[in-house]
Amino acid sequence: MSWLTGLDEDDEYEEYDESSVRTRPNPKGNRPRTKTRPGHAEAIPGRVTTMDRGRYGVLVGEGTSHEHELIATKARELGRNSVVTNDVVELVGDTSGDEGSLSRIVRIVPRTTLLRRSADDTDAVERVIVANADQMLIVVAAANPEPRTRLVDRYLVAAFDAGITPLLCITKTDLADPDEFLSNFAGLDIEIFRSAEGAVPVEDIRARLLDHWTVTVGHSGVGKSTLVNALVPGTDRATGRVNTVTGRGRHTSSSTVSLRMREGERSGWIIDTPGVRSFGLGHVDVANVLKSFPDLAAIAEDCPRGCTHMPDAPDCAMVERVGAGELGDVGRTRLDSLHRLLGTLRA
Repeated sequence: MSWLTGLDEDDEYEEYDESSVRTRPNPKGNRPRTKTRPGHAEAIPGRVTTMDRGRYGVLVGEGTSHEHELIATKARELGRNSVVTNDVVELVGDTSGDEGSLSRIVRIVPRTTLLRRSADDTDAVERVIVANADQMLIVVAAANPEPRTRLVDRYLVAAFDAGITPLLCITKTDLADPDEFLSNFAGLDIEIFRSAEGAVPVEDIRARLLDHWTVTVGHSGVGKSTLVNALVPGTDRATGRVNTVTGRGRHTSSSTVSLRMREGERSGWIIDTPGVRSFGLGHVDVANVLKSFPDLAAIAEDCPRGCTHMPDAPDCAMVERVGAGELGDVGRTRLDSLHRLLGTLRA
C-alpha cells in the first residue's frame, strides 16, 4: 500500500475533479442568493410627514376619500439612502394604518428640490433637511434676539442653491425698527412680510403659502413656532423664551414635521424645522447662486474663464458694466447683494 495514496499497488487510481467534491449545503437553505430585488408593483405612494427613531409617519391617499396616515420603516433594499421629511415614497406591506400596523418604504420618488446644510463651511458632508419644498420662509426677529444678516445670507444661499424661492418674515417690530436690517436685502427679489405693532400678518402669509410646500427656517427664539401655530391652528408646536443674559433663544422644536394648512378647497404644506444658530455651506455650488440673479448671470457669460465675480476679479464683465452705470442703481444694489452672498461662501 502506498503511504501517499492509501491504495494498494494493484488498485486502480480514480481520477478526481472539482465535480467530485461534496459541497456543504447552504445553512440558510438551498435557495441560491441573488441580487435581484422584487419589483413591488403593488406599492402605493405616500408623503413622509414625520420621522422618529427609524419610524416614519406617512400620509397616503392624499386629497382623496381614502386618505389616512400610517407608520412605516425603511426597507433594507434602500441601503444607506436616507428618507427625509416631505419625501414622496412608495410603500408595501400593511398599509391599512390600523393600530399596530407597519409598512415598508421600498422606493423614494425622484425629488424636485433638496434643502441641505453642512456642519460647517469646511465640511462637504451634507445634512438633508427637507425634500420637495418650493418655498423657504425665513423668520427673523427685529430684536430679542438681534437679527443676524450673515445667517439670513446663508439661508438665501442654500435656497438659491436648491432652486427654492425665499420669503422673509420680520417679527417683533414693536421692539425695534427693521428698516436698517432690511436694507441689506434691497437688491434681492424677496417678498417681505412685516409685523405691525407686534402682530404678524398671518392671513397675508397664509395666502402666499397655499398651493405650495414651504419650509420654515429661523434662529431659535424669533417666533417661528408661534407663527406656525397661528397658520395651522391646533398644531401646538412648542414655543420658548429668549435668554435675557445671552440674548439667545432656546431650542423648542426638536424635529422636522410637515403640517397641512387648509383654506376652503385649497391647501398648502408647512415644513417646520428646529431653530438653528449655524448653517454650513460646504456643499453649495457657487454657480447655482449666480443662476438666481438671471440679469447678472447673462452678463457673467462674458467673464473670463475662472472668474470669481468678486469686486477684485480682473476683467469681470459684471463689475465693469455695473461700474459703468449700464444697469443703474438697481443693478449696483443687486451686484452688491451677489458679492455679499458669494463672500459668505468664500469667507
